[in-house]
Amino acid sequence: MDGGSLALDPMVARDFAVALAIGGLIGVERELRKVERGGHEVGGIRTFLLFSLIGAVAAWLSRQMASPWPLALAVLGVSAMISVSYAVLHRRVSAADEDAGLTTEAAAVATTLLGALALYGYPDLAGALGILTAALLAFKRPIHGLVGRLDMQDLYAGLKLLIATFIVLPLLPDRALDPLGAINPHELWLLVVLISFLSLIGYVAVRLLGTGRGTVLTGIFGGMTSSTAVTLTFARRSVERGGENQSDALACGIVLAWGVMFLRVAIEVTIVHAPLLPALVTPLAAMLGVACAAAFVLYRRSRRVPEHPRAIDLRNPFSLTAAIKFAGVFMLVLLAVAVVQRWAPARGELVVAALAGLTDVDAITLSMATFARDGGAAATAAQAIAVATFTNTIVKCGLVVGLASRALRARLVGVTGAVVAAGTAALLLD
Repeated sequence: MDGGSLALDPMVARDFAVALAIGGLIGVERELRKVERGGHEVGGIRTFLLFSLIGAVAAWLSRQMASPWPLALAVLGVSAMISVSYAVLHRRVSAADEDAGLTTEAAAVATTLLGALALYGYPDLAGALGILTAALLAFKRPIHGLVGRLDMQDLYAGLKLLIATFIVLPLLPDRALDPLGAINPHELWLLVVLISFLSLIGYVAVRLLGTGRGTVLTGIFGGMTSSTAVTLTFARRSVERGGENQSDALACGIVLAWGVMFLRVAIEVTIVHAPLLPALVTPLAAMLGVACAAAFVLYRRSRRVPEHPRAIDLRNPFSLTAAIKFAGVFMLVLLAVAVVQRWAPARGELVVAALAGLTDVDAITLSMATFARDGGAAATAAQAIAVATFTNTIVKCGLVVGLASRALRARLVGVTGAVVAAGTAALLLD
C-alpha cells in the first residue's frame, strides 16, 4: 500500500460522515433510553459513534486490502464486546426487568454493519436503514401497543393474506381457462387479494383507534371493512337500551360507512382500469356529496346528546374460506357478464349488476372494470357499477327498516332516497 492510496477523496469523506451520522442518530436514541432506564444500557451516543466508526474503518481497510478479514474481525470484536457487556450488565439487573432483552446489543451490531455499508459504496441505503433502525428503537411503546391489540387470530389472518399474495398468486395461470374467456385465475385471485387488503386497512384502523372513540370513526374505518356490518351493528344498537337516544349519531355513522363504500368503488376502479373512472366520477361524487352533507347535519344534531359508544362487531376480514367464497361469487358474476355479452348484449349487464348489488358491490365493480379494460363499453360498465351501488344502498336501507328503531328508520329512509336520487340524476345527466 503506497502513500498515494491513503489520500482521502471527498466521496470517501462523505461516506465516513454518513457512517458517523448513523451512529450518532442511533446513539442519541439509546442515550435517551439509557437515561430513562437509570443507566441500564450497554452504551450511549459515544459508544454507538464508535461502533459505526469501527465498521466504517474496517470496511475501508477491507476495500484497500481487497480482503474481507478486517471487516469480519471488526464485527467479531464488536460482538464479543457487547456479549461480555450484556453478561455483566444483566447480572446486576433483575431478571424480572420487563425491559431486559437484546435490543441494544442487536442495535450495536446493526450500527457497525451500517457503518461498513456506507464505506462499501452504499451511503444512501445505509442512511435509510439507519433512520429505520432508529425509528424501530424509538417507537418501542407504539409498536408494543399495536402488538398488544392483536391476537393469534389476527396473526393467522395476516399470514394467510401473505400466503395468498406471495405464494398462491404466483402459482396461478395467467390466462383465461373457460370457453368464454372470462375466467383468468391469476387476475381473479389478484382482485380477491385487493379487496382483502382494502378491508384489512379498515380493520387495522379500527383496532388501532378503538371503536369506543365514537360512531364517526367507527363509521369511516368500519366502512372500509364492511359498510353492511356497520349498518347491521348500528341498526341493532338503536333498539337496545339507551340506543333510542342515539339515533342521530348512529345514522351519522351508517351514512359515513356508505360514503366510504362509494370511495372504495372509486379506488377499485382506479386500480383495475383508471380510464373508466371519469365515467363514474359524477354519480359517485353526487352520492358521496349527499352522504357527507347528511352526515354533517346528523353529526351536528348528535352533539346535543352524550354518546355512549360500544364496540362494533368487526372480525378480521381475511380468511382463506372467505377469500374462496368471494372468488366464487366474483367468478359467477364474470361468467354472467360474459354470457349476457354474448347472448343478450342489449341491457343485460344492468340486470346482472342489480342482482349482484343485492349482496355485494365489490364483485360487480371489479368485474365491470375488467370488462371495460378488455374492450367493453365504458358507458355500460359505469352504468352497471352505479346500478349496483344503488341496489346495495337500498338493500342496506332495507336492513335498517327491518331491524332498527323507528327514529333511525325515519332518518335513513330519507337519506337513502336523496343519495339514490342524486346518483341517478347525475348518471342520467352526465
